[in-house]
Amino acid sequence: MASPYITPEGFEKLKTDYKNIWDKRRIVVNALSDAAAEGDRSENAEYIYRKKELRHIDSKIRYLQNRLHELRIVDNIKDTEHIYFGAWVTLEDLSANNILRKRIVGYDELDFHEDYISIDSPLARSLLNKSIQEVIEYTIKNSQITYKIINITYP
Repeated sequence: MASPYITPEGFEKLKTDYKNIWDKRRIVVNALSDAAAEGDRSENAEYIYRKKELRHIDSKIRYLQNRLHELRIVDNIKDTEHIYFGAWVTLEDLSANNILRKRIVGYDELDFHEDYISIDSPLARSLLNKSIQEVIEYTIKNSQITYKIINITYP
């Protein structure tokens, strides 16, 4: 199970998604009702499609209802010298002379930004509690990568 942590921005985005999916559900229910009124439902492609879409929406609603209550907003980091949840971390890949920037966030926020990594990921776990200038070794797809921590910032 994914860790229950989320940033304040991520929580607001999920709440907005939750509201928007209810709005979408109303539209789909109306379309489903119109399709049902057209007659034989067994051969009505629009009806079949809308039923499937409604099941998907209802599944998402159930997930968000449960998840929003489980989540813990993390927004009060006092030690900004070390890497914790919510940190933006700039790393230098010592093996490829490459610079990358990642933010450690909760599982529910991964779709929001391509540079976000989950708190549950191996890279994030290896970064936690580290500070600037520390070097970490990280294994991905049987390759050893060495990163040097260049910068840590918090929003």
